[in-house]
Amino acid sequence: MLWWIVFAIFLFLLSAALLVAEVFIPSFGLITVCSLACIVGGLAIFFKLNPVAGWCGVAVAIVMIPSVLVGAYKIFPKTSFGKSVSLDMPKKQKGEGISDIDELSGMLGQKGVTATVLRPVGMCDFAGKRLECVAESGYVDRGVTVEVIKIEGTQLTVRV
Repeated sequence: MLWWIVFAIFLFLLSAALLVAEVFIPSFGLITVCSLACIVGGLAIFFKLNPVAGWCGVAVAIVMIPSVLVGAYKIFPKTSFGKSVSLDMPKKQKGEGISDIDELSGMLGQKGVTATVLRPVGMCDFAGKRLECVAESGYVDRGVTVEVIKIEGTQLTVRV
């Protein structure tokens, strides 16, 4: 009887290992099917021994499967294989998007050209520095000269 309990626990551990392997090895679900077969086999052994042990096995499986999957997906990008197959986050260039408040404080009254259409939000070019701006009038075409009329936090408001 003890041997069956050890075998059922082994099947649960094998199932967890197969779930981790499914994250790292693309098998189109074949490893997942084997993992589920191990879980079902372990649960069948637990239920054959005792219904209480069977329901405890179900509770362990319900907690184990998501925990193992989440853990494997968190570890995957940190492995050497994960680093080689995953894309890096894009690097933001300095002066692109929204600048710091200190940099924006001197922008009041400066003139620039709309780099994109402002509907009412878009990008404007101020002497080679692209910043996100809001048009006062709503819609402004691309290539129009604008002037900064108001700065609220990190938001520049421009007027044609």
